[in-house]
Amino acid sequence: MTSKRFMIAAIAGVGLLALAGCSDSSPVDPGEEEGDSGEITNVGLMVQDISNPFFASMQSAMEEIAGEDGFTLNVQDGQQDLGAQNNQIDAMIQQGTDIILLNAVDSEGIGSAVERAIDAGITVVAVDVDAAGAQAAVSTDNVEAGRQACTALADKMGGEGNMLIVDGTPITSVQERVIGCEEVLEDYPDIEVVGHQNGNNDRATGLDLTTQMLTANDDIQGIFGINDPTALGATLALGQASREDVWVVGVDGSPEAVTAMEDDEFPNSSFWATPAQHPNEMVAQAFEVAKDVRDNGAPDEADRITLVDPSLVTRDTVSDYAGW
Repeated sequence: MTSKRFMIAAIAGVGLLALAGCSDSSPVDPGEEEGDSGEITNVGLMVQDISNPFFASMQSAMEEIAGEDGFTLNVQDGQQDLGAQNNQIDAMIQQGTDIILLNAVDSEGIGSAVERAIDAGITVVAVDVDAAGAQAAVSTDNVEAGRQACTALADKMGGEGNMLIVDGTPITSVQERVIGCEEVLEDYPDIEVVGHQNGNNDRATGLDLTTQMLTANDDIQGIFGINDPTALGATLALGQASREDVWVVGVDGSPEAVTAMEDDEFPNSSFWATPAQHPNEMVAQAFEVAKDVRDNGAPDEADRITLVDPSLVTRDTVSDYAGW
């Protein structure tokens, strides 16, 4: 499949607004303008976990756009619960939502709810991770992010040693990052993955799973966490276990990762690199794609995914990184 690519620059200084699980929207007759390309009055933003700063940045960006364009924004926190996201989509159908920007907790499992929304005349565009049935998707090139992260890690390990992979939930972004990492490791035969477990893409399970794998493996030189919260949890585990001389990489380019890379004190000193995403620009691009779908119909399969290139940030380059 070919994909459109956009290099989107990060915007510094986007202030995080007060976080809310959702914001109420005014009821609209579900039959009114259903499937039409008329005025957009109600947009839903559905994210996996609003406590993650990555998704809070998306919320802030969409709140700014809603203020400029004059539509009601309904933000829903999926709390990593597929059932909750199904219910949230059903509620948006009842409210007559015009557009749903969907960050799915389960890329395949959400498919039936996406189908119901589209059948009701709602435009559904996946953002950050793909979703079964979504008319279009805007995502970081996550395979490339995995490649960048594990190339940086392998080089820092000197091309040899043992490493852990702290994996995540069944969503395309996570799966693709691991694919990219494993592609890179094929070129490093002297690096062995001695532990690989799945968590919930958060700091708590990153800490817990890394602690378990460190207990089972005395000889570790590197850890790949599938996102920054997971990698930062792994860094905490290294601190609790007093395991220095282990390098950690994540994916996101989050403010917390920047803080860790600017800190020379252990365990933060273990955090080496993160391919940066740009969540505020990604969700803005997804909204533009959704408006185009609403006006002109869904794109051809070859053009339905817009990929955004990540940019690697390391301890050596973090001072030049603008951040979110």
